[in-house]
Amino acid sequence: MENHRVFLKGIMMGMLDGKVALVTGAGGGLGRAHAMLLASEGASVVVNDLGGARDGTGSSNTMAQSVVEEIKAEGGQAIANYGSVTNRDDAQAMVEETVEAFGKIDILIANAGILRDKSFKNMDDDMWDVVLDVHLRGTYLSTKAAYDKMIEQGSGGRIIMTSSTSGLLGNFGQTNYGAAKAGIAGFMRCLWLEGIKYGITVNVLAPTATSRLTTDILPEEIQENFPPEAVSPAVVWLCSDEAKDVSGRQWLVAGNSVSLLSWQLTPIATRELSDGFWGVDEIGEKIMASKENWPPINPMRG
Repeated sequence: MENHRVFLKGIMMGMLDGKVALVTGAGGGLGRAHAMLLASEGASVVVNDLGGARDGTGSSNTMAQSVVEEIKAEGGQAIANYGSVTNRDDAQAMVEETVEAFGKIDILIANAGILRDKSFKNMDDDMWDVVLDVHLRGTYLSTKAAYDKMIEQGSGGRIIMTSSTSGLLGNFGQTNYGAAKAGIAGFMRCLWLEGIKYGITVNVLAPTATSRLTTDILPEEIQENFPPEAVSPAVVWLCSDEAKDVSGRQWLVAGNSVSLLSWQLTPIATRELSDGFWGVDEIGEKIMASKENWPPINPMRG
């Protein structure tokens, strides 16, 4: 908590005065860091967390309630919610409780997640299904409830969906997680277009940070360089009125590094259709001749 206070000293206070935010998976790690900074900037926060283990098993009220107590101790406003993002009724209730407690909902940060890592050879149906259920369906259900309420309110809104470089760029042993996170990015790239008419911005965050999902996976020296609190300032800014024209983007945030990931189109070969279709060998030669100009699959690795 002391480190959090030091970190906040450089942040302009009150950017989110009067705003109301719902953060899923906010009982620890990134979600907690987001919730704490949102509150310090003046937002009233609903801290949602099922309180389960990294693999999604179990539940507890302790984690969400602990963050609420931290926020209140700092003079902020917060309540806890213990619902599951995979349950439609729970997702709807999160938004309803947010509005009942604070009068409206302005911000959703869909952050809840679990891990069931395994090489694809050893992946089973349950590992695949539960990860997509929490990440992709959970993001859909919480977003659907918040988005509909934002439209009803008529005053716009901010939605941040948590993706991952595993989904955007790939990572060994995470086909289930990567598929879910890629799905979230695709979800965002369609929804932001629909949100324009309602003043609702939708962005994707792909963070690198220590969390309960990575604590015993990342080496200690890496954990020290990527505290979750370093990611939250960009997230909070995206939730502000200043970011009203920023939507449909994929943000990679790691430590104090913020990057924008955009897809790159690399032309390979073209000719008039009247000249006939490419022959199989012919187009193969064109493809291979262009290989030196292909961008890296993962620009972070080369």
